[in-house]
Amino acid sequence: MPSLTYRVMSRCACLLPILLLLLSMFLPDAGGRAGEVAGLSRPQARARAQAMATLGRDMFHDPRLSASGRMACASCHADAHAFAQTNDRSVQAGGHRAVPSLKYLQDVPQFTGHFYDSEDEADESIDNGPTGGLTWDGRADTVQAQAGIPLLSPYEMANASRADVVRRASAAGYGARLDALLPANSDTDARFAMVAEALATYQQDERLFYPYTSKYDAVLAGRARLSAQEARGLRLFEQEDKGNCASCHISAPGHDGTPPQFTDYGFIALGVPRNTHITLNRDPGYFDLGLCGPDRTDLHDHPEYCGLFRTPSLRNVATRRVFFHNGVMHSLRQAVAFYALRDTRPGMWYPTGADGRVRMYDDLPVQYHDNINMDPPFGPRPGNRPALSDAEIDDIVAFLRTLTDGYVRPDGRTP
Repeated sequence: MPSLTYRVMSRCACLLPILLLLLSMFLPDAGGRAGEVAGLSRPQARARAQAMATLGRDMFHDPRLSASGRMACASCHADAHAFAQTNDRSVQAGGHRAVPSLKYLQDVPQFTGHFYDSEDEADESIDNGPTGGLTWDGRADTVQAQAGIPLLSPYEMANASRADVVRRASAAGYGARLDALLPANSDTDARFAMVAEALATYQQDERLFYPYTSKYDAVLAGRARLSAQEARGLRLFEQEDKGNCASCHISAPGHDGTPPQFTDYGFIALGVPRNTHITLNRDPGYFDLGLCGPDRTDLHDHPEYCGLFRTPSLRNVATRRVFFHNGVMHSLRQAVAFYALRDTRPGMWYPTGADGRVRMYDDLPVQYHDNINMDPPFGPRPGNRPALSDAEIDDIVAFLRTLTDGYVRPDGRTP
């Protein structure tokens, strides 16, 4: 897991819009008056931060910022669904990747191709490989950078340019509110950046985006207990020769007491089946290779990265209706079973060719198959006994349901 310093640095990067505003409360300006940098008093700085967050909230839910006038950020990232999609479509509105949740992104570090863990018990000489960054391929280093992507994506809000975004924001009535947050005569790029910054600032509301109110959080705080099945599921989740889930989806608090994020922020090639319902996949020569393209363009010359996608947090995973980067699975149990049965029962997941052989890992060109993870529970040959029984899969699913925010005790009280 990233070190405390690394996590603090990444949190600062994600919270930069708010921190810069609040910093003005404590530094003197040229005239020596504390809390009045750039002419802002402390109350004014607080008001500006709140205005930016409120503006971001309003724009997040406003479809008028899209080219069609029908798609808002919230259309795919619904508040009541852990800021993820509400339906069971593999991908949304002609897109080619499943919609990720926007919750628990506050500690995601910036992308690096080589990450060395500096936790006390870790071997700092081990290169953990690509780590960090937002989106499935880690190409955005801050929430602000990520917020700008869907505004311009042809698969999402489909604005043709930054100028189109600014024009639509003004037409929707946000012009004066943007002006109030910007220097006079700011250009189009500055106004677009403020739109993205406001959206990012809204996403730093901890009550909404990282509340830590799941049953598992209550258990860690000593305010609840896991059921027998949930406890079995946790043991299997952490056991290296069984689920081995915690090797990537870290379940223990950090040394500084930070709640577990249920991700190591890394990237992994799982070899999930090709999703034939995705429009782009109708072309047999098209492959979504994650880190090495096509959406990300700076790592195309790293074949060792092809097929690797970001390891998402498992918090609120039980609220999801599609799983993996291409949305090919449609139930949590199916997703967990894939880990146990991918290699022992490949015919359950992959198509069979004319020669009668199962075409394993069919969504990744064969030259990249060596990138596919083979750690437990993967690895046993077809026909061998899987690492997890059906009952054990059910136990892990029961545990994963304890990661859903908004836990209420059986007596009806919140812990």
